[in-house]
Amino acid sequence: MSRMFIFAQLSRLLIIIWVCCRFRLDAFIPGQALPFWLRLFVFFGPWKLFPTPKQSREERLRLALECLGPIFVKFGQILSTRRDLLSDELANQLKQLQDKVAPFDAKLSKQLIENSLSCSLDEAFSRFDDIPMASASIAQVHSAALHNGKEVVVKVTRPNIVKTIRQDVSLMRLIANGIETYWSEGYRLHPVQVVNDYEKVIFDELDMQREAANASQLRRNFLDSDLIYIPEIFWQYISRDVLVMERVYGMPVADLEALHAANVDLKTLAERGVEIFFTQVFRDSFFHADMHPGNIFVAQGKPALNPQYIAIDFGIVGALSVEDQNYLARNLLAFFQRDYRQVAQLHVSSGWVPADTQIEEFEAAIRTVCEPIFERPLKEISFGHFLLRLFQTARRFNMEVQPQLVLLQKTLLNIEGLGRQLYPDLDLWQTAQPYLENWLKQKLAPPGILKSLKQQLPDLIEHSPEIPSLVFDAMTQIKHLDKHGQQRETEIRALRLALDQQKRGRHQLVGGIGLLLAGAIASQPEILVWLQSLSYVSIGLIALGGWFVLKR
Repeated sequence: MSRMFIFAQLSRLLIIIWVCCRFRLDAFIPGQALPFWLRLFVFFGPWKLFPTPKQSREERLRLALECLGPIFVKFGQILSTRRDLLSDELANQLKQLQDKVAPFDAKLSKQLIENSLSCSLDEAFSRFDDIPMASASIAQVHSAALHNGKEVVVKVTRPNIVKTIRQDVSLMRLIANGIETYWSEGYRLHPVQVVNDYEKVIFDELDMQREAANASQLRRNFLDSDLIYIPEIFWQYISRDVLVMERVYGMPVADLEALHAANVDLKTLAERGVEIFFTQVFRDSFFHADMHPGNIFVAQGKPALNPQYIAIDFGIVGALSVEDQNYLARNLLAFFQRDYRQVAQLHVSSGWVPADTQIEEFEAAIRTVCEPIFERPLKEISFGHFLLRLFQTARRFNMEVQPQLVLLQKTLLNIEGLGRQLYPDLDLWQTAQPYLENWLKQKLAPPGILKSLKQQLPDLIEHSPEIPSLVFDAMTQIKHLDKHGQQRETEIRALRLALDQQKRGRHQLVGGIGLLLAGAIASQPEILVWLQSLSYVSIGLIALGGWFVLKR
């Protein structure tokens, strides 16, 4: 590690400490749970030189992250989705962090694009707008046009962003390790794991080729669909640092005034958002996991009664295995039917909680969480928060953190929040249940089983010549196991016999030593005098030492 890198880290650390002091983030330090010497440090720390701001501590944390720059802003945005780890107030404050950050110089942006594409801007585009359309934490976007007349957007990552991220992540991990080490309750927040998840997510978002691949997959999944439109990717202009994508025109999904002016059917729009989510999760097992209002638009020029979504920004996507799909669908349907025993058993059989979990206790805990929710009208129930409460309950039973479920929960919260904003009476449960039931029926019906067999048939054919030899090997192993078991039983009998003989020999040895000692004492009266002069403690220690010798 170079001196310059260490100096840069120290400089950055001093800036972080100054910002923490300025916003009095020591309010988050749990003094009573710390060792005495750390409590003294907290009490007499440098932050005491700064006055306490009037804002709440949650708001001060948000302001501090904004002050520390785009990397910490992005960290706050990702952290805001972990409502299983944060209080509602803190999560809501962090949710307010916006992707609006100061753009970097247009000349530098052009230079980065030309270096990345290995051609001049004039060769690639017939028009390139210097002023960026938008500027976010890790990239900014310019509008442009291709030589064939296609209107496009050009997304370019910020200069030196990788170096800055590595420095900030290493400092975050240092702080997270301190929290886990010195705070007795720190392990419950999983701070190191949160930082590791953040590092993976942000480096995935930095890779424009990865984002382009995600967009292409989603576009294929919804090709010619009237539910959602995914812009076209121009692969000849894609690199790790640059993405060129079709420019789309639509109304921001959160702009209710524009939607009302266009006479968009908001009920249909909200229900279609739910349908898109469940289609991605259960039909495709590949879903856009960053569907906040800034990334979703409503297409212009479409029939008001048949609205279509437009999605952008595909840096974060999620996927579920076939097993997770099945277990999740069966879990949700079991909830609808209030079959808490089935829910508990599914969590165990899926491996989400340990196999030794007491089903009855887990079932009772789930019932305690769910029953108050079901007593309310369905339209007043938050599906996303319901899943959140479930995962929090499961965590008490040592549920392993499932990254795919965290992304799913985050996306569902976004979709549900957006749906209720568009149509407050949206009943997500009623919308979702028929879809889940139909999906399970299709999976279990003959066409679904036949499709599954077709998918597995190539593997079965490929391995079919090996099946007879595998069966023969298995039978041979079973036969050897029987012989091995008989041999082991014979060895155990012989070992027991040897131990019994050794035990009898030890008793005889102890008896012999006792007789020798008695004879020695009788023949040598000075030994008897010496023994009488010893204390009881000394005699006990001698006896204990003799016992250890005999044991050896």
